Amino acid sequence: MLGALAVLFGAVFTVAVCTALGRLLLGGLRLRFHRQEEFLFAFVTGSACLSLIVFGLASVHLVHKGVFLALGVAVLGAAILRGLHRPAGETLPPLQRYWKLLFGALFALFAYLYFFNAMAPEVSPDGSSYHLGLVSRYLLAHGFYRVTTNMYAYLSQGTEMLFLYAFAFGRHSAAALVHFAFLAALPFAMLAYGRRFGFPLAGVAGALLVFLSPVVGFDGSAAYLDVAVACVLFVLFYLLQIWDRERTPALLIPIGLLAGFAYAMKYTAVLAVPYALGFVAWKLIRKREKMLRPLAVLAACALVMIVPWVAKNWIQIGNPCAPFFNKYFPNPYVHISFEREYRESLAHWNGVTDWRDIPVEATLRGGKLQGVLGPVFLLAPLALLALRRREGRQLLLAAAVYGLAYPANIGTRFLIPCLPFLALAMGLAMENWRGVLPALVLFQALTCWPTFLKKWCDPYNMRLEKIPVRAALRLQSENDFLKARLWGYPASRMLQELLPPESKVLCNSAPPEAYTSRDILVGYEGALNQNLSDLLSVPLIEDWQPTRRLTFHFPPRPVRRLRVVQSASGSLVSWSVNELRIFAGDTELAREPQWRLTAHPNPWEVQMAFDNNPITRWRSWEPLFPGMYIQVDFGRLEKADRVVIDTTPDQRQVRLRLEGQTRSDAPWERLAESPAETRLPTPPNLRHLATSEIKWQGIEYLLASPSDFWDKDIRNNPRDWGLTPVAEKNDYRLYRID
Repeated sequence: MLGALAVLFGAVFTVAVCTALGRLLLGGLRLRFHRQEEFLFAFVTGSACLSLIVFGLASVHLVHKGVFLALGVAVLGAAILRGLHRPAGETLPPLQRYWKLLFGALFALFAYLYFFNAMAPEVSPDGSSYHLGLVSRYLLAHGFYRVTTNMYAYLSQGTEMLFLYAFAFGRHSAAALVHFAFLAALPFAMLAYGRRFGFPLAGVAGALLVFLSPVVGFDGSAAYLDVAVACVLFVLFYLLQIWDRERTPALLIPIGLLAGFAYAMKYTAVLAVPYALGFVAWKLIRKREKMLRPLAVLAACALVMIVPWVAKNWIQIGNPCAPFFNKYFPNPYVHISFEREYRESLAHWNGVTDWRDIPVEATLRGGKLQGVLGPVFLLAPLALLALRRREGRQLLLAAAVYGLAYPANIGTRFLIPCLPFLALAMGLAMENWRGVLPALVLFQALTCWPTFLKKWCDPYNMRLEKIPVRAALRLQSENDFLKARLWGYPASRMLQELLPPESKVLCNSAPPEAYTSRDILVGYEGALNQNLSDLLSVPLIEDWQPTRRLTFHFPPRPVRRLRVVQSASGSLVSWSVNELRIFAGDTELAREPQWRLTAHPNPWEVQMAFDNNPITRWRSWEPLFPGMYIQVDFGRLEKADRVVIDTTPDQRQVRLRLEGQTRSDAPWERLAESPAETRLPTPPNLRHLATSEIKWQGIEYLLASPSDFWDKDIRNNPRDWGLTPVAEKNDYRLYRID
């Protein structure tokens, strides 16, 4: 039970500090709201403030439990001293008794399901991997540190800063409960909005349709982000509607902070910034009011939340938008081809390429898009009937704006930010249809309760199946629960128990990183990881082996620079070079310290083509385009007559020529076209060469699983690979690189 109390303290303390910060901010701005709105708005706006404060503490390595505790006590004390713990506003128009009972009963029933799943040990895929994996490492390091092997560390992590605050006191489940707080706040915000603007029945129905949705419940009861983003976006919308009616200038400050916080939580939510700016600008234009000052205030407040994350990536990675837009901000940490493939996979989850499949998949099946909204949302087109009302047009406009990001990632949970607006518009459209709204709400509740949900949806999707009360209260051992519910958990503990703290482990399929502090390099999460992981496939794929030699011959002459230029286009193949050697007669020019090597694109890995290691290769990591090159500057004139390139057979589309310069300011001359090609024998001991290179890069261990292409061969021939088996858990096998 002590563990459960720590979890509850971490979550409740974090939510209380957020709310107190929000009350101090809104009170300082002399903003007045209705009683039901005060603490909702305070929690959400205060979350933005606490997230920014934790970012600042992490930047100066002051992430300590004691610092967080002192901060929280000071904030709570200040709020209490100013009397901000007591509500002061007028009450919103009352709800009809029937609707109040319906909302209360269904909210309590599903909140019971969600709360205990959130409080139970964290088992969600993303929550137990990078969301809390990074949080746990920040706490261990007392703040941010430079991460170059995990693309998820480059994403904005505004919500994770709240998780970090809670994690310091209550670990993983406290972070999940903070997300649950946003899940609980969202329907109350939707209900309050409906009551304030004159459509309470639509507010109740819309709030419940969202709250009862299986994918919303799963997401909101785990250490994910989407429900928190949806809550922030809706409160931002709500405040904009209030500003439109009251035109209180001070409202633009929390509006701007929330617009910027949306970006800080998730890149795709950056749409909140142009939406807020556009909304305010349009309303001011229509009233012929001055725009410059209001828009400047809103934009400045948004930038306060955005700039820290942009600056962090710019300083650490050289790309303010990392891990995306690497073509415009080239860097050595994310390959451009990986970004293209990653975007493609997100836009076509599990092979979904026909948009006509998405409505049924997202509402009824869920296997391919990993979650269902619930069958009621098949009626979403009826929301268009709400266009006849001003409020309906506002809701559908917001849904459309935030829906613009959906094609980039078509998983069902990425519809969650649009869902509150869509659900309220559906409620508005059917508000006067007698008996329809309560019937839809009850149908959603019945079909989405776990007992019935499993009877009609695909079993392979994000949904809650049980109410783990004993695990939540820590009456069941956390270790036993995780072993039973989280497949890779034993492997995480294996790494934690068997490996020294400074160990680095390479793998393709990572166990839950939130349950180990060991440094895990996952194959796809960074350029270095990808290079090292590819080495393990070279001995098993003939087309990746350096068995093709291209030789350029030219009349003997002195040159200052040589470069090999690629001229083909129209292929997704990358150009690669395993080794590039330069000869004068039968003598190879020895590589000297003054040589300057470069390449375009990907200049950072050019040394791989000059390291005398046949298994490593420089790769363009981009589709072929004319003008690619590898270049050597000798730093002085050198006599040469031949350039030899060892490469792989998987790039027949490549077209090369050789150019040279006698001095740095001279024009490039073509020295040779169409190199002669010969076949090379496969280099011996490729398996051992691969693991030797991995070890040279500082990786001491390899973690294999059945999904890895090279797993079977390594299991059968560990000695050929230079590996020693260490341990095995749940099909994960740990090897030491000798």
